[in-house]
Order: sequence, then C-alpha cells, then structure tokens
Amino acid sequence: MTIKSNEIASLIKEQIKNYSHKIESNDVGTVVTVGDGIATVYGLDKVMLSELLEFPHGVYGMAMNLNEDSVGAILFGNDSLIEEGDIVKRTHRVVEVPVGDNLLGRVVNALGQPIDGLGEIKYEKTRPIERIAPGVMTRKSVDVPLETGIKAIDAMIPIGRGQRELIIGDRQTGKTAIAIDTIINQKGKDVLCVYVAIGQKNSTVVQIVEKLKEHGAMSYTVVVSATASELAPLQYIAPYAGVTIAEEWMEKGKDVLIVYDDLSKHAVAYRTLSLLLKRSPGREAYPGDVFYLHSRLLERACRLSKDYGGGSITALPIIETQAGDISAYIPTNVISITDGQIFLQTELFNAGQRPAIDSGLSVSRVGSSAQYKCIKQTAKALKIELANYHELQAFSQFGSDLDDSTKKTLAHGDILMEVLKQNQYSPMTFVQQTIEIFTVQHRYLDDLSKDQVRPFLDKLWIILNKDYSSIINEIQEKKALSDELISSLKEAISSIKESLKD
Repeated sequence: MTIKSNEIASLIKEQIKNYSHKIESNDVGTVVTVGDGIATVYGLDKVMLSELLEFPHGVYGMAMNLNEDSVGAILFGNDSLIEEGDIVKRTHRVVEVPVGDNLLGRVVNALGQPIDGLGEIKYEKTRPIERIAPGVMTRKSVDVPLETGIKAIDAMIPIGRGQRELIIGDRQTGKTAIAIDTIINQKGKDVLCVYVAIGQKNSTVVQIVEKLKEHGAMSYTVVVSATASELAPLQYIAPYAGVTIAEEWMEKGKDVLIVYDDLSKHAVAYRTLSLLLKRSPGREAYPGDVFYLHSRLLERACRLSKDYGGGSITALPIIETQAGDISAYIPTNVISITDGQIFLQTELFNAGQRPAIDSGLSVSRVGSSAQYKCIKQTAKALKIELANYHELQAFSQFGSDLDDSTKKTLAHGDILMEVLKQNQYSPMTFVQQTIEIFTVQHRYLDDLSKDQVRPFLDKLWIILNKDYSSIINEIQEKKALSDELISSLKEAISSIKESLKD
C-alpha cells in the first residue's frame, strides 16, 4: 500500500492544527535576574504564595511576588551561587520549620537548623511558618499571671499568660534586660520560652545564650537567631519561625513565652525586601502592608480555651524608638496591636533608675485581672503616688519654698523609686514583692535615707523568712492578704525595725 505525498502533507497539517502545547511551565522556572537576596523567575505558573522553591547548589527560596509573567522570590542562601538561566523547581509545600521538645536548649537559625555546634536536631514534625491566628471562639480571657520577677512590672503593669505586652524605648535603656529577666524567672513555673533575635550582633546573641545557661534557663528555652550579618529574607521569616515553634507547645496545652528582639529591625528587613521586589513604598518608605506584617504575627499569641488544649503564648515584642518618639510609624502600629506597653525612659536610665520604667506612659490593658490578689492589694495606689511625685518633682524645680506636705510627698516618692530599683538577673518572688511594696506603702521606710532602704529591705526579708515563716507561707499559699495577716505583718515589720535600730 502506497501513501501519496499529498496525503502526508494533509496529515502533517492536521497534526499541526490540532497540536496542543504539552510542555508545562507549572513546576519548573528559569532565573531571569538575581541579586541582593532576590531572584526574578520566569515560569512556575501555578506556584503558591510562600511556597518553598529549590534553586541550584542547595539554595532554597520562597515565592513572595506572584506577577502575571514572573515570580519574585527571596533567597535563603548565598545568591552569588545562582546565575541567570538557572533552573528553579517547585517543592509543592510552603516554608516549614521543625517543632517539638528536641529544640529546647538549642540555638537555631530562621529555618530551624542548628547553629550552636551541638549536632543535628532530631525532629518528627514540621509546621508551616505562616498560619491563621486562632479565632475568637477558641480563645479564653487572660487571668493567669505571667510573673516577670520585676516588681515594677508585676505591681504596676501586670502581664497575663496569653497577653501581648510591648517593651518600647530608645537603644541602651534595658529592653532586652527585662525580656531576659522574665525568661530567667520562668524557671520551675512550667513555662517554655522562645527568644527570637532579629538583626542583633552575633556577639550579643552569644552573651544572651551564655547568661541563660548560667541561670539554668536554656533547658526550657529555644533561641531563634537571624543576626545582622544574615540575609534580609532570614531576618524576615525569623519571628514567624519562632511563633510556629511556640504554637506546637501551645496546642499541647503548655504555656509559652516568646520574645521578639526586635520588631523595628524586622520591619526594616521587610522594607528592604519589598523595595527590592519593586513593591510600592508608602510612609517612611515602608510598604502599605507593614501593619499586617506584625498584626498577623502578634495575633497568634493568645490563651486557648480548655476545649482546645488550654495552652497559651505570651508575646513580648520589643520596639526601638528614636529619641523617645513613640508617635513614630512602626511604634504606633505595634502599640495598636498589643495589649499594653512598658515604656523605658532614657532620662530615668541615665539617672540610675533600673529598670527605667516610665509609670505614666506604661500600661497593661489586661491589668489587675492577671495579678495575684496580694500584689493588687498592696500596689493599687502605686501609680497615683508616682504620678503625684513626678508632677511635684517637676514643679519643685522652679520653687525653693515648699510646704511640709509637698516635702513629705517628694521624700516618700524618692523612697518609692528606690524600692522599685532592681538589679539585672535577680528576679523576685511575688511574696518578696508583696512584702517590699507593703513596707513602703505603709510608710515604714519614710524615716530612712535612700542609701539605707535596700540594706533594710534585704535584712527584713532574711528575718521574716527565719522568724516569721508562718506569715511568708500564708501569703505563698493564699496569694491574698486577710485583715489578720495584714496586722500580723505590720507587727512583724515594726518589731524587726525596732530590733535593727539597736
């Protein structure tokens, strides 16, 4: 049988006419441009937002911009290894980090890989770093205290488990010190901790880890580090990786404390990525969705109801201000997302008041519902007394003749400020805080000089523990002051004060 040439021609024409393009660009793409940790990829038509992409030489990236004809990806490795024309593959999964108890005591990078030289981390589970926050119906109101061990905070700005309390102030005012002291104070309180270092110096992170080890806090802590020397994409995903690790424990019914140090640098890293990805700049060159950047992160901190495990994540985000300007763009954004702020004042810090907490601008929107009753009873007038003191202090600078009541208020305020001073790495129990605030509130210290206050309180605590242990035990047990207990405490303090005069 012979096939004529015109039949062959018509057959080929038919095949060309009905030809369907079967080479798909769904799963494979080509690098068009690369630089500054950003790659533009042609192809990858069906890639997901935040999907993990595989580049050559073991470099991974994440899809951030889904344009009509290209994909903007951020790189988690050395971009100098990637060249124009390189093949990029989809992995069909979003960026994930390992989770579980094996991370405790370890220092990991933003991808959950160990960087502490202690070997590989064995894990059984990973979780995606981006997740919708728990809904309102799955949450429970915050009413269990998270003790910081810092009396100025526990007395005036109490933090509850599941709360988001912002720590804000200029650089070098003790923001990180408050966060580290809080982590150290969780020892024996069944709270796991996650410390996320964003844009810090390597030496700073090493010092923090050493301090945590020294105080036995690393056994219940994981440090997620994306230092200043690392790429902006890693600094961008670090806090999401940290909260993902925390969420695994929360859903198992555990209480977790997470510290973001700090979100100012996180916003800067995101701005860097956004501008390189050619996203439109807005106020202060930040992209329009910079509020969403932090809100979707901090909304994941909450306290779950018993039906959903009853765990909690307490978030302590840190924001650095410039010259105390809390009305700047990023500070106001984060203030509006959180449940209160601890404002640290440079003037107080330089005057030797540590921690340098401004009692006027600091607030907890959860407040006394997350506070032991004994502290609530003793510290209820503390903020008002400090406000009066600061007002009169400012007024007294302009007048030399002061009446007796003004002098008394100023003297009592000086003593109060002295009592609220506390050394770093020396957190206090709620019983010790109650005793000290009770003593100053009932004017037992007003006749002492400022230098005598600390030695007296130290001796008072030692003698109460030794000779009046029943009082200490009752406060410890009941966490409240009955009328009988108040009179017993007053008698004890009066007799100890008399004995110390001799």
